[in-house]
Amino acid sequence: MQRYLDDRVRLDLNKKMVFLTGPRQVGKTTLSRALVAHSGGQYLNYDVADDQRLIVQQRWSPRAPLLVLDELHKMPNWKAWLKGVYDGKPASQQLLVTGSARLDTFRQSGESLAGRFFGLRLHPFSVREWCEQSGAAPAQALTHLLERGGFPEPCLAATHEEAERWRHQYFDGLVRNDVLEFSRITEVNAIKLFAQMLRSRVGSPLSLASMARDLALSPVTLKKYLDILEALYIVFIVRPWHGNIARAVLQAPKVYFFDTGLVQGDEGVRFENLVATALLKHTQWQVDAQGKEVGLHYIRTKDDAEVDFALSEGGQLTHLIECKMQDDKPHRALRRFADEFPATQAIQVIRDLRHSFAIGRLQMQRADEWLNALLV
Repeated sequence: MQRYLDDRVRLDLNKKMVFLTGPRQVGKTTLSRALVAHSGGQYLNYDVADDQRLIVQQRWSPRAPLLVLDELHKMPNWKAWLKGVYDGKPASQQLLVTGSARLDTFRQSGESLAGRFFGLRLHPFSVREWCEQSGAAPAQALTHLLERGGFPEPCLAATHEEAERWRHQYFDGLVRNDVLEFSRITEVNAIKLFAQMLRSRVGSPLSLASMARDLALSPVTLKKYLDILEALYIVFIVRPWHGNIARAVLQAPKVYFFDTGLVQGDEGVRFENLVATALLKHTQWQVDAQGKEVGLHYIRTKDDAEVDFALSEGGQLTHLIECKMQDDKPHRALRRFADEFPATQAIQVIRDLRHSFAIGRLQMQRADEWLNALLV
């Protein structure tokens, strides 16, 4: 199965080392092994005891055209070690480093890898990619992803029950195993409960102070837990748009899950989460593969006028996006912000709409068609 990043990884490996990150079981190992099978090489996983010994002792084949080092960020002082490996490897050997956590999370003092790598982030299937993979029409792809989420195994599962069994084991394993790398054993149950609570708070501005009272924990502790869940690609944060970046950071973020299947709520909430994952994939592709300065935000004012999502490029808003299940009447806040930011495209993305149309500057778009037109 070819993924949307395959060609980009191949191109980048010809120039530099590549860091490929993304959620666990999103397809990084499959992509890596396919590259090894295609070009020849060696795949080593730091989580596997025998592979770990080979990595630490640097006993891989120097003649391997491609060397893949998976989960290397778990190795102590991995940055300094990797710098030495990269600087000393044969010029003809390509190096791919993969991991299921954001590599900037494991900050180590010492050596910098600046200038030696390209970073790419692999995302779950979007409507466009699932159409390309399965041959489904956009409307069918949207329905499938709303039910299954975008991870390969549940997407390809023969039944809904198989997909749900995978999801239960996936979520439980993420929290119990991966979180232990960041925290004490005694915190795992608290983080799991916090993550469970987040599943029913998707799309709403997040009040850590309120959740802290419910859990009898401090907001500082919950902020640390949220950072861990974000670092492990379980959730991602969408912050409000503000011309002053410092003020935006201080305002309440919204939280979404990389796996839409984990979202608890009605179909409208799951639909908003799916759109959020698609927009994140769309923006991070532009950052990683095209070097653009783009961002994903939402807009909310003091009088509670809100638009679900906003895209920016170079510090300027480019798109305003509101998600609706059926309402083909222009959203009041979308119309308001479209007037305030006349240079933007204002789009109302509607799950159930017969035909796309425009009302002045506002574009009323069928969700399946609009999602299928995104870059990846």
